[in-house]
Amino acid sequence: MYSFKIADVYINPIVMKIKVAVFEDNKLIRDALQTIINGTTEFLCTGTFANVNQVEADVAFNRPDVVLMDIEMPGRNGIDATRIVKEKFPHIKVLIQTVFNDSDKIFNALCAGASGYILKSDPPAKILQALQEVYNGGGPMSSAIAQKVLQFFVRQNVILVQPQTADFDLSTREKDILAFMMEGHNYRDIADKAFISYETVRTHVKHIYKKLHVVSRSEAILKARQQGII
Repeated sequence: MYSFKIADVYINPIVMKIKVAVFEDNKLIRDALQTIINGTTEFLCTGTFANVNQVEADVAFNRPDVVLMDIEMPGRNGIDATRIVKEKFPHIKVLIQTVFNDSDKIFNALCAGASGYILKSDPPAKILQALQEVYNGGGPMSSAIAQKVLQFFVRQNVILVQPQTADFDLSTREKDILAFMMEGHNYRDIADKAFISYETVRTHVKHIYKKLHVVSRSEAILKARQQGII
């Protein structure tokens, strides 16, 4: 009679990477972004493109989770491309990255469906953090950019809701989180300041959005200011 000893087999768990497509006309920046993204265990760059003239076909072929989008490119611009991506692929997140920080471009990009807006001057770690946050449903935006958005609303006298006398049943903790958001802090910064986990911050933000009946960071900030919640 034969006896067999089965050796222990160790199988590494498959890590599902966040797929990112990059649209950037500057080759040096484009190649640098690809290197930064592929140099991590969490992300995979599925494609890089010098323009957005065929953005629908490019996105359909590469099937990214997040699109990192420049604004100024030859031919069609990134804002128009963002609008196309969100119309054709509403589940795909778009993160705007550009050298422009004027309020008109920021607001137009957000209205086109962008989930976040960062500057090319931001360090690599912040870019990766923003990609992660957008993928998880957040709306990364530096404090300078958030201030620009608010300035645009004030200048254009944009009113999304009529003033009410209600706090929308926000808890004390949710108000604290909302206040940090209004100061321009990202999820990780909020987690550190509030002494809670990153996932807990995400949960609080989802509850805030639901209670305020908004779908984005900029809408939440504007509504909070108009209603005097904070």
